[in-house]
This record gives sequence, structure tokens and C-alpha cells, in this order.
Amino acid sequence: MALSQCKPAAAKADSRLRQQCQEIYRRLQTYFILAVQAGLAAALAWLAARMLLGNEDSTFAPAAAVGVIAAAIGNHARRAVELVAGVGLGILVGDLLIGLLGTGAWQTGAIVFVAIAVAAAVRGTGALMAQAGGTGVLIATVTPNNPDLELPRTLNALIGGAIGLLVVLVIVPLNPLRTLRRVADPALDTFAKQMTATARALADGDARAAEELLDEMRDAEPELDRLDEVIIAADEVARHSPLRWRRRRVLAAYSQGVEHMERAFRNSRALVRRIGTALRDDEPVPPDLPAAIELYGEAVRMLHREYLAVEEPVGARERVLAAVREAGKACRQDIGFSGTIVVSQLRTIANDLLRATGVPRNEARRMVRRAAAGYG
Repeated sequence: MALSQCKPAAAKADSRLRQQCQEIYRRLQTYFILAVQAGLAAALAWLAARMLLGNEDSTFAPAAAVGVIAAAIGNHARRAVELVAGVGLGILVGDLLIGLLGTGAWQTGAIVFVAIAVAAAVRGTGALMAQAGGTGVLIATVTPNNPDLELPRTLNALIGGAIGLLVVLVIVPLNPLRTLRRVADPALDTFAKQMTATARALADGDARAAEELLDEMRDAEPELDRLDEVIIAADEVARHSPLRWRRRRVLAAYSQGVEHMERAFRNSRALVRRIGTALRDDEPVPPDLPAAIELYGEAVRMLHREYLAVEEPVGARERVLAAVREAGKACRQDIGFSGTIVVSQLRTIANDLLRATGVPRNEARRMVRRAAAGYG
């Protein structure tokens, strides 16, 4: 008896380990280009500070270059401004207080405190405050005995920020579509497979399988979060890098739809939870209900394909509305309390997916209502 209980637990642990290894591998694939960009930017910024400006102390040039790339995956231009402003603030506060207070442990603490306090007072973001504090530490500990270097240090930061942007947008811009596919393919494929498995669990009356699917969906949520993050970065590259302008239409479709896709995913978790309740309560399950969920999974797959093909997502919309019609048929048959809630949740998810295809809010609601009534 104990052995039979251990085997499923070991299999589940092994499955989770494989998922974690796959997650690490996917992250390395996604962020390898960022490591290349950061290394190249640091080297070029160091050379520029030495050769163009003639600065012996070129600490802040590579630091700023790396910061532009590593401070955030997306919004590089805005982050560059924040980073350089933070460096300038840290330099100003550091040099001023070192001149007044000297150097040492408590002076370093005072410099960091004042730099972050000033950044907060001017309503700076977390990145600005962190950069101001970090630069203050460098000023207090690395170069405290070099007076009158405020301008060279600031120029180093400006050069480094500019080179960071040059590398990330012109010299080695990431391929936005390839990067997006590396994240979107597994994330949306997993999403669609989970819906197919949910339909199967519902058709088979397997409450245990529904519970396991709910755990899997919780584990998969970071994949959807990373998709949002990568789309922001890819969209910025497509808008600002001349080499990637032709990808703008694809990225625009994704960036407009990802918010609704995430909402659909989270609403699907509530759907699976309620399905588990219906199965545990032995409620009747009309065959149209699993069919509706199966169509929903097909709609997710179709939407992803149509995004990448830069096509109007007509196929995805048709499957969404077909799912709503099937759910409407189920609702008009013998169905329990939880089953009725499942149908309602399916309509909410259908609205999310229609919004992800570009349908306006009021039109999406109208289409769902007509499909639920058996029209359209």
C-alpha cells in the first residue's frame, strides 16, 4: 500500500524536476542575447571613455552601458534616462558630501541615504533611486580621493548609456519574433493543452485529473507573465530598431492581445476549479460542455498561429463563438449548479479571447450573447 502511494509521488516529483529544467533552459535561450549585448556594450563603453574622452577613471561608462540593458528587458529608452539621471544624482551628492564630511563607513551610509531621499523627493522611480544609491556607494568607496571629476564621471555615464542603447537597438538588436516565439510557443501551447486535458477530464468524470490540472495551471502562470515581459521588449525593439521595423505589425497584434490572454488564462483557472467541484458533486455533464472547452483550447492555438502569420484572427473568433454556442446548448440541458457556473465562466473567457483578437468591448459582449442564444 505504501509502495503504491510512493510511486505517484515520485512520478510527480520527477515531472516537476523536468519542468524546472525545461524552464531554466528556456530562460537561458531567452536571455542569452542580453548577456551578449551587455558584454559588448561594457567593452565598447570602456574603450569609448578611454579613447574618446581620455578618462583614466572609466568606471561609470561600462556600468551605465550594462545598466541600460540589464535594468529592464523593455523600456530601454526610458530606463536609460533614469539610469543616467541616477548616476548624475549619485555623483553630485557623493562629491558634495565627501567634500563636507570626508570618507568612511558612516559617510558612505549618509551619501546613500541622501541620494535615495533626493531621488524619492523628486518622485523618481525605483530604478532611479537604486541607481542614485548605487552610484553614491561607488563615489564613496571606489574613487573618494579624486577631486574635481564630476564632469568626467557624468560624461562617462552619458557615453555608457548611449552605447548601451546603440548596442541594443542597432548593433546587436534581438530578433523580436524569434524571441517572442521562444516564450509564446510553449506558454500558449501549454495553455491550449491544459484546456484539452480539462475537456477530457470533464468528459471522463475524472475529478482527480481536474485537481492536478489546476496545480499545473498555477505552475504555468510565470510563463504567461514572462510572455508579457518579452512582448514589451520585442515591441520596443521593433519600434526603435531600423533593422526590425518590418516586425512591427506582428508585435502590435501580440502587445494589444496579451493583456486579454492573461485574463483569459486566470479566468480559466477558476473554470477548472469549478469543474472539479461539479465532478466531485456528481453533477450531470452534457456532452456539449466538454466540446465547448475543447473548442476553447483550439481557439488559443489558432489565435497564436494567426498572430504569427499577421492574419486577421477570423479562425480564432469562429472557434470562440462555436465554444459559446456549445456551452449554450449544454446550459439548456440537464445541468447542475456548478455546471451552470462553468457555462458562465466560459462566456467570460470567450469575451476575453474575442478582445484578444481585436474585437471592441461592446461588440465582444454582443457577439457572446448572440452565440449563447444560438445565433451568429
